[in-house]
Order: sequence, then structure tokens, then C-alpha cells
Amino acid sequence: MKPKIVFMGTPEFAVASLDAIIEAGYEVGAVVTVPDKKSGRGMKVTFSAVKEYALSHGLTILQPERLRDEEFIEELKSVGADIFVVVAFRMLPQVVWGMPKMGTFNLHASLLPQYRGAAPINWAIINGETETGVTTFLLNEKIDEGRILMQATTPISTSDNAGTLHDRLAKMGRSIVVETLKGLSDGTLEPQLQKESEPLKPAPKIFKPDCVIDWHKSGKEIFDFVRGLSPYPAATTSMKDEKDGIVDMKIFEVNYEICEHKEPIGSIITDNKKMLKIAVKDGFLVILSLQISGKKRITINEFLRGYIVSHWKLNI
Repeated sequence: MKPKIVFMGTPEFAVASLDAIIEAGYEVGAVVTVPDKKSGRGMKVTFSAVKEYALSHGLTILQPERLRDEEFIEELKSVGADIFVVVAFRMLPQVVWGMPKMGTFNLHASLLPQYRGAAPINWAIINGETETGVTTFLLNEKIDEGRILMQATTPISTSDNAGTLHDRLAKMGRSIVVETLKGLSDGTLEPQLQKESEPLKPAPKIFKPDCVIDWHKSGKEIFDFVRGLSPYPAATTSMKDEKDGIVDMKIFEVNYEICEHKEPIGSIITDNKKMLKIAVKDGFLVILSLQISGKKRITINEFLRGYIVSHWKLNI
């Protein structure tokens, strides 16, 4: 008999796993997600991606403000679930993760113990990794340190960015979550302690100041930084126009050319038609697409048709 499940998650990444659980025929007694929030100029109420999916499938939805609230705990107990599945959700208190008889497991978008934290997809690319993956593990009182259940790996190519890797790992997560449920149900999975034999690389949450490009780094480091933040939250920089006005922008795509040159770091090289590149210590970063603050994302060709940047300077 398949176990009854409570699923906890918030963003689109989690929807893939919830959908796989439903398709595999498991009973989802309730879905726990974040409270609705107001956003935009009209302060319109928006739902999480997981809530949107749950509504479309007629699932019971719980949206606690606080995970320790007695009312929420009682609602959770009344579901009578055998196991909790967590994907991209808040840290749970022990009173929650310790509730189901078969335990609570989490899907994490890295090969634990590497890249524990809120932004494993971004940091793996930023750090120039060539491989990553997904891990299911049993929750405990520490963040991302529980015993490992299953892992699956995937290469990271130079054509990947955070968006493409996110989608691939979400798809991998679909499979591994269902496989983990099967293994826990039939008793074939033996949880393994995380082995910390190598220096650990963290994956902390990324804030706006963390997104600013350091043009003094190597071309490869900046290339990885840009794609590791693309399309969201996006690497940022600013330029001074011919009147010394500051133009803030997000950079989504770059290529890099390794070569020796005598241009000062941060110099802007352009033909004012189709090419704009910025000098770094070991070559040039070629800008392919960007977004000026308050505008839409455009290609470099579109940008250069609207702006004459021959006398602009990088604001570094």
C-alpha cells in the first residue's frame, strides 16, 4: 500500500515533484505552501506556483504564517500522513518534520554535502563546477545535513545558465522523489551519513549586492558569474554616459575572449552597431544581452541601435 503524503513547497521547481507524485498514484492528503502575498503596482494578491498547481488538482491547501502555530500543527496531524515530502520550502521545526511515522525527506538541488543552502544552482555555476545533481535526504535539526537517501548527477556545460540548469534539475527531481518514495515504502533504501571529506562549498541566499560584477576578475570568472545569475536574479553593472549620468543594467549573456591587450580594465570597446565588449585582465567580455533599469531585456544589437556608447565608461 502506498503511503499517504503531505507535500511542502513553494516555487515552480517544486511543482515538478508534486506533479510526479500525483502521476505516480500517491495520495496527497495536503499541500503546505507560503501564505498569499500582494505584489506589483496594484498590490494584486498572488499565489505560489505550488498553490496554483494544488488548486487546479483539487488538493487540500494549508498556508500557515508560522509553522509552530498550534492550529497548523493540529491540522497537519489530522491529515494522518505517513510521510512528508519537502521541495524548496522553509526550514521546518522538529515538531513538524518529526511528525510522520516514515519521516520527512527533502529534495535538494546539489550533490550534498556540497552546496548546502538556499541557492545551490546559482553557486555551482558561479564557481565553475562541471557537475552537479539532486539529492534526497531525511530532515533533521540542521540545514541540509540529514542522512542521504538518493542522488543523481548531471554535467554542467558552458552553455548552461541558472535557468537551464534549474529546469533540468527540476525534471531530475521528479524522478528521484518518486524513486525515494518507493524505496522508503518497500524498505530498500538505507540512509547514509553525509561524508564531509572535501572542503565544503556553501550556497547562501543571494542578495542584490552579491550580484554586482567585479570587472577585475578573470574573463572565465565573470563569464561563470553572469550565467550563474541568469536569468534571475541577474548580474548587474553600471555605466556612465557622456553626461556622467549613471546607467544601471542587468547583464544576461556574455562570451569571453582570452587574449593579451593593453586596454585598461573596464574599457568599453564597440563598433556602435553590433559589438560591445569590456576589457578584463586576460581578454574581453563580449556582451550579448542586457536590460537597462526600468526597460525590457534586449540584445546588444537592439541596445546599440538606441544608444551611442562610444564615450561611455564602465562605472567601476
